[in-house]
Amino acid sequence: MMTKTRGVTQQLPQIQNIGFRSPKVNVLILFPKTTRTFGWKANHPGFALVLGETPFPVKSRQQAAAFHHPFVETTMHLPHLRRAAVGVLSATLLLTLASIPAPAQPDYQLHAAPVAATPADPAIAGALTQISADHIHQTIQTLVGFGTRNTLSSMETDLPPGQGINAAAGWIFAQFEAISKDCGGCLEVKRDTFTNPVAERIPKPTTLTNVYAILRGSSPDSDPAQAKRMYLVTGHYDSRNTDVLDAHGAAPGANDDASGVAVSLECARVLSKLKLSATLVFVAVAGEEQGLNGSAHLAKLAKDEGWQLEGVLNNDIVGGNTTPPASPNEETLQRKDTVRVFSEGIPATATPEQERRIRNLGLADDAPSRQLARAMADAARTYTTGFAPFLVARPDRYLRGGDHTSFNREGFAAVRLTEWREDFNHQHQNVRVENGVQYGDLLPFVDFAYVASVARLNAATLATLAASPGTPQEVKFDMHGLNNGSTLTWKAADGAPKDIHYEILWRETTAPDWQYSFIVSSASPATATLPISKDNVIFGIRAVDSKGHRSLVATP
Repeated sequence: MMTKTRGVTQQLPQIQNIGFRSPKVNVLILFPKTTRTFGWKANHPGFALVLGETPFPVKSRQQAAAFHHPFVETTMHLPHLRRAAVGVLSATLLLTLASIPAPAQPDYQLHAAPVAATPADPAIAGALTQISADHIHQTIQTLVGFGTRNTLSSMETDLPPGQGINAAAGWIFAQFEAISKDCGGCLEVKRDTFTNPVAERIPKPTTLTNVYAILRGSSPDSDPAQAKRMYLVTGHYDSRNTDVLDAHGAAPGANDDASGVAVSLECARVLSKLKLSATLVFVAVAGEEQGLNGSAHLAKLAKDEGWQLEGVLNNDIVGGNTTPPASPNEETLQRKDTVRVFSEGIPATATPEQERRIRNLGLADDAPSRQLARAMADAARTYTTGFAPFLVARPDRYLRGGDHTSFNREGFAAVRLTEWREDFNHQHQNVRVENGVQYGDLLPFVDFAYVASVARLNAATLATLAASPGTPQEVKFDMHGLNNGSTLTWKAADGAPKDIHYEILWRETTAPDWQYSFIVSSASPATATLPISKDNVIFGIRAVDSKGHRSLVATP
């Protein structure tokens, strides 16, 4: 159906069905934006009718709103609709509608387009096709083969050859070096080795080693300043059994967390072939099970060395547990089409004044870590059809913790990824069979295809953010006087290219993700005024380059 408003023809969503199963038919009346004239012809500048079997689909209502047409909806009992002519229906409705005024529409819908997925970058899409479940299987199997990767085993001298966490660290280092060799020495492979003093789960001074590889930003089309931006992916390679102080007993750690290390290594393998603007860091940390010791040391190192670290993806227990259900009722409870993404609301480093501001303005759902989680959802809409993150608005699960917290504590945006439904018989357990139940974090309970899906989501997010123009800086509202509009100002990220534009985004304060957008050119000065009240929505802004790579969102 077409409607013409001020000479501009727009395609409207339409449902026509003369064979309804129910006598109740919903009628959606789309009013034009500039006239109150009523009519029925397809090109008449009056209202348009959209018919649908009750209940009317929510999607069609959203489509109507997206075209900025006010609408009302009513239900009619039309038992003889199959024989009713459209003209008769039209005449009947005219009598009903004569006294109905065109409904008002919220200002935040009148000047907006719905947020849509960005087009895929062929280079990123090609890299994602190289992620291999078989390769992930080999990685996890090798890590399990070290017997125990308990952090305390680094100090033991009586382990069999090739066993223990030191052997595992050496193997991971060698994997990064092999990847670097394949890309012409593109990775800087490093060890972050330190001695941890006595602590609650560390009975004597213990050597810990984090292993990581840096892929410096090297896009020939980008300003060198862009390479200072950094994004990091990590998993912990240490493991444990029932006794966290047991440095000798079997602790295979297939899911917790060889799966996360496999994600980090696989991301390094496929993304090392790309020339990206920003820098990527691929990490395997130790000491997680003893109290986040390795990640705490690396996060402090990043802070002390001035890393411009804009996002950390922590993959911990992403193996897609394959334990057979205990009963038929549990069979559908595990999900292989999603991974949970946990993120903090109020930043861990927020000052009391910042906390008051966040609460007063209702910004508890807009911390940098939340924007990172939304960026993962945005990347999934473009690159991982059939697999999407499930965003959880809390820092972590009940009674649990993870390495992303170490980075949050240093002021960095960081999130945790974990499978949908964990099996606690296969976490932190001695390997044994008891009453017919297999315990222990063993290889057969990992779904390697699922881990590959998680790796694709990580890689898509890392590549998109690293290829983007960088997060807008110093985003502010113009607060001079009271008014019903909103004026935003911002600055481009250092070294941002000239051929970019900005998306001003907004959403209802109760909505979990961005709903509407407005495009602004990169012309200087960086400012925009919209006739939308900032009192009623949450605003954000991101930079987008000519290929559609989107930055993280910054909020005023």
